[in-house]
Amino acid sequence: MKVLLVGGTGVISSGIVKQLVEDGHDPVVLSRGSRKPSRDGVATLVADKGDRAAFVKQMQDQRFDAVIDMISFNADDVQITIEAFEGRTDHIVVCSTIAAYKRPYASLPVREDAESLWDDPDFGYAYNKAQMEKTAMAAWTERQVPITLIRPSLTFGVGGANLGTLRQNYGIVDRIRRGRPLVLFGDACQGFSFTFVPDLARAFVGVLGKSAAFGQAYHATSEEPTIWKDFYLTFGRLLGKEVELAYIPSAYLKEAKPELFAHLNLEKTYDGLFSNDKLRSIIPGFRAQITLEEGLRDMLTWWEESGATADPEKDRMEELLAEHAHRLRDDLKKALA
Repeated sequence: MKVLLVGGTGVISSGIVKQLVEDGHDPVVLSRGSRKPSRDGVATLVADKGDRAAFVKQMQDQRFDAVIDMISFNADDVQITIEAFEGRTDHIVVCSTIAAYKRPYASLPVREDAESLWDDPDFGYAYNKAQMEKTAMAAWTERQVPITLIRPSLTFGVGGANLGTLRQNYGIVDRIRRGRPLVLFGDACQGFSFTFVPDLARAFVGVLGKSAAFGQAYHATSEEPTIWKDFYLTFGRLLGKEVELAYIPSAYLKEAKPELFAHLNLEKTYDGLFSNDKLRSIIPGFRAQITLEEGLRDMLTWWEESGATADPEKDRMEELLAEHAHRLRDDLKKALA
C-alpha cells in the first residue's frame, strides 16, 4: 500500500516508517520540511497542515491507499485531515492517546468499551484529544469516512525526550550514577503500561486497510505488569547502581509547578494497565514484545552513543524537591517519635 504519514518525522512516526518498509509498503512522509525522514530513500511531501486552506488544496491531487495522522491534537486538527483526504484514501488512522479517558478508570485492565472520554477543559491535552476523537467518530457515523483511532499509552523510543517525572531524560542516568535521589510522585506503586515505539508501530501498520477497524478505537500498549517505581529501578539495574527514591504527593507537585506536574495528578496517579484484546480481534496474536528492561537498555545505549547530557536546571529542581521530600520524612519521624 502507498501510505502517507502526516507528521512523519517524529519518534513514533519514524518507527512506523520503518515498519511499513519492512512489511513491503510504500510510505510517503509529509512534514513542513524542517526535519528529514529517519530513513533514506523514503518519499517526502512538504506541506503545512497548519495552513488549512493551502493544505486541503495541495492534497486535492493526491491519492493514497491509507493515511496515518500523527499530529491531530484537537477537533479542528482532525477535521482538516478529514477534509483533505475524505474520498482520496481508503483508510485514515489517527493517533489518539489513553489520556483521552476519564479518571478514575471504570475497568482494570482498561477496556475500550468500558470507558468514557475526558470532559473537563482544565486538563487541556486530554480534553482536546477527546474532542478530536468525537469529531473523528462523527465522520464515520454520519458519512462513513473510513477512520480508526489508535490509543497509545506512554511510549518511549530512540530520539524521544519524554522520560521521567521531570521529563529529565538522561538526567535520570546522571543522578543514579552520582548517587543522587530521584523524585517520584505518590508512592510510585501505580501500575502503568510503558510501551516502546517498535511495538506501537506494529499496531498502526497492522490495522491498515482492515474494514473491521473502521469507526473503532484501539489500545496499543505493553501488557507487561509494571509499576512506576520499576521504571527507575530498572535503570539502576542496567547501571549496576542502587537507586534512591524521594516521594512527593502528586497533588503537591501540581500545586508547586502546574505547568510541569499537572499531568501527573490528572493522568498518572491511577493504575494505567490496558487490555489489547480488542486490537487482537483484528491483529491476531498482537502483543508488545519489548520489555521495560530491553526498551530502557536501548534508550541508555542511544544516550551514551549520542553524548547526551543532563539538563542542569532540571537537575537543580530535582535536588531541591528531593531535599524537601527528605525533610518532610524526617519531620514526620520526629513528630511521631
